Amino acid sequence: MTAPVPSSAPLAAVIAIAIGFGLLAAPAPVGAVMAAKLAVGVADQQPDFIADPLFERTRIRRARLLVGWNAMYTTWQRRQADAWLRAARATGITPLVTFGHSRTKRADLPTPSRFLRAFRVFRTRYPWVRDYSTWNEANHCGEPTCRRPELVAAYWRAIRADCPGCRVLAAELVDQPNLAAWAYAFRRAARVEPRIWGLHNYLDANRFTTINTSAMLAATRGELWLTETGGIVERRNASTVELPGSPSHAAQATRFLFDTLVRLDPRIKRVYLYHWSDAPGALTWDSALIGPDGRPRPAYAVLRDRLMRLRRGSRLDR
Repeated sequence: MTAPVPSSAPLAAVIAIAIGFGLLAAPAPVGAVMAAKLAVGVADQQPDFIADPLFERTRIRRARLLVGWNAMYTTWQRRQADAWLRAARATGITPLVTFGHSRTKRADLPTPSRFLRAFRVFRTRYPWVRDYSTWNEANHCGEPTCRRPELVAAYWRAIRADCPGCRVLAAELVDQPNLAAWAYAFRRAARVEPRIWGLHNYLDANRFTTINTSAMLAATRGELWLTETGGIVERRNASTVELPGSPSHAAQATRFLFDTLVRLDPRIKRVYLYHWSDAPGALTWDSALIGPDGRPRPAYAVLRDRLMRLRRGSRLDR
């Protein structure tokens, strides 16, 4: 077998090589029928949204939490996770827990055995959590895992074997140019075909394109969960990537997400919108459905409408 394709390889070349080895699944035609059992959730780090009457009206029963891989080793991170997960459990919300870089020492990449020990500590504290994602935006060049797909694959193998009753996503990738090459290298290292992947497709959703989501579908097999996505209202960071943003734009992006992106392939099974509510000046990214005044933004109305359409046609939850 040849060596993994480097992350700098052009997307077309990566796909061509991978097809030659039979590693890529052909994407379904654009316009395919939306998956009959699409599940919709919310990704938000603060548990306050769970008690918001506006959230209760959506009848959404899934939510995503991001934690550092070693979160259980510090008191303040345990308290944050406790507050979020206990609120979710008390209200019947099914959580998806995503692991990511350490929040105390970002560059500290654990060995697979250290990662597994930390995972076991987490599971001991929250034995009722069953949905996990191995690493957040693992291919992002600001992440220590950017050039280490084989290491993330080792993490995935370890926790998947340790929790056979859990659903464990291979990784959550972000839609940047190295996406296909990174997924290809992960699959080569994993030795077992992952059943579920995650994708953050903000570029597609906000530029009204399908290229990155289609590339992810082509580069992987199994289910694809859009574990972070949504329409941008405002960015307050130093990113040089140009993306539009406003409340009206966010509504259009949310509409495009449900009407086009999730219809690309029935393999897309879940969508988690990031995030619920905006806190003035507290975040560098605002794609919230609810404004800082507590009032729903236009994207919220789009979400409610699409949820009603889904419910008329099928069940939301699997």
